[in-house]
Amino acid sequence: MAFVKATREKAKLRLALTGPAGSGKTRGALLIAKGLGGRTAVIDTERGSARLYSDLLDFDVMELQPPFTPEAYIAAINEAVAAKYDNLIIDSTTHEWSGTGGCLEINEATAKAKYKGNTWSAWNDTTPRHRKFIDAMLQANLHVIATGRSKTETAQVEENGRKKVAKLGMKVEQRDGFEYEWTVVLDISHDGHYASPSKDRTGLFNGDPQQISETTGKQLLAWLETGVEPPKVDESTLADHMAAIESATDLDGLRLAFTSAYNKAQELKDSHAMALFTDAKDAMKAKLTQPEAA
Repeated sequence: MAFVKATREKAKLRLALTGPAGSGKTRGALLIAKGLGGRTAVIDTERGSARLYSDLLDFDVMELQPPFTPEAYIAAINEAVAAKYDNLIIDSTTHEWSGTGGCLEINEATAKAKYKGNTWSAWNDTTPRHRKFIDAMLQANLHVIATGRSKTETAQVEENGRKKVAKLGMKVEQRDGFEYEWTVVLDISHDGHYASPSKDRTGLFNGDPQQISETTGKQLLAWLETGVEPPKVDESTLADHMAAIESATDLDGLRLAFTSAYNKAQELKDSHAMALFTDAKDAMKAKLTQPEAA
């Protein structure tokens, strides 16, 4: 381990848009994607709502149906990466948590089936599945804009000797800590569709509410592109590792080849190379474990 000079590298956008129903999350996400440029894919869990905005820009949509398991989202994210889209909008992430077949329902079912109704213990199974969904969004080699429904959070307080319900603000319908994962989190209000930053590592928003537009996407892209180029696995090394994976003759050899390749990519934080090595490993594993024809 050693200290090295800190530099800001070029990066992919990791943006979360939260707000109540009707606040303009989908429209805002599409406008930002338009500003980013390139090809856009949308994972739509909102019953086709994204199609209502097809006049804003050209994009492709996958209408995800329940059950909204973490694995269903991950498969859709991987498909967008494989198809080499530039931007991915996930509208919305709330269904993965509290929708039909989402983590809350998964945990209840797991508790009944495996832990005698103990939902606390069941999180030992559910949390890793949810974590893989979060990691899939954060590691995907494209810009990710994720929306999340929010609702008013209230609490009972005492004022002048009398108890009353006070509004504490908006809380996104996702697992606690969800907002920590993003470079920028914008909370969109229903009135006027103004976006206020609750988290902003870019310094672009200055804490002031603003209406989202195509210009927002252009500003974010300019900030993302001002960093230095991140290190990558060079082409020769990449080819050598791919050849080692694809020439494995048994599972032990495949495991060794993949581990060596993946560790190299992980060391450089080269998510593209990690994805290539993983896909090659999965394809080779399927080939090696395929039953021989009678």
